[in-house]
Amino acid sequence: MFPELTRDDVFRLETRRLWLRWPRMADASAILRQAGEKAVAEMTASIPHPYPVDAVEPFIFAMRKGNALGEHLVLGITPRSKPNELIGMIGAHRQATGVPFIGYWLGTPHWGKGYATEAVQSLIDTLFSLVEMPAIEADTRVINPASRRVLEKSGFRAEGSFLKSLPARGGLFPCEQFRLDRSTWSALKSWGASGWAHAPEMAPEIEAADLMDTPGEPCPA
Repeated sequence: MFPELTRDDVFRLETRRLWLRWPRMADASAILRQAGEKAVAEMTASIPHPYPVDAVEPFIFAMRKGNALGEHLVLGITPRSKPNELIGMIGAHRQATGVPFIGYWLGTPHWGKGYATEAVQSLIDTLFSLVEMPAIEADTRVINPASRRVLEKSGFRAEGSFLKSLPARGGLFPCEQFRLDRSTWSALKSWGASGWAHAPEMAPEIEAADLMDTPGEPCPA
């Protein structure tokens, strides 16, 4: 599903404040420290809390392998001024329907700054530009209005609630399904020089989403 361009680890996306680039083994400590925080993990389907130390490097290897094979596109989120400092992750994963599914998480020190919105808008702009697809999907736990705002500011529309299995949380939990159609994206593409313009922040964001499912079904928190 994902093009040759994204299958090389030199691939990256640049926004006004961020670089989105392939995860590296050097990111292991940052992933362990930030993704395993209870406030981040509890809003996701499969990020464990605490995060097992021996699970981080296999996860990074699997994400890099999937990127190289074109099975998904998983990127580390870093400040543009500090590209070696991972502050979160974002990814798009194929589904049997042919519509990719996106998810993301950010470490708690980086909440409330609009980084998730900036990263999501950059990724969906890239996906629609490079891949012939009718839509992009995402979902969020109903107890996380901040992730809902991120998706809504990026053009997604809510399509209803459902119960989703969140293995790391130990059961079924209410989530909301979201979808962004290509036609809507095309209408909104004038949002900025890179395809998007960051919407004004109305309130601090609590941004966390799951990027740890296999193959990667995020339930943004």
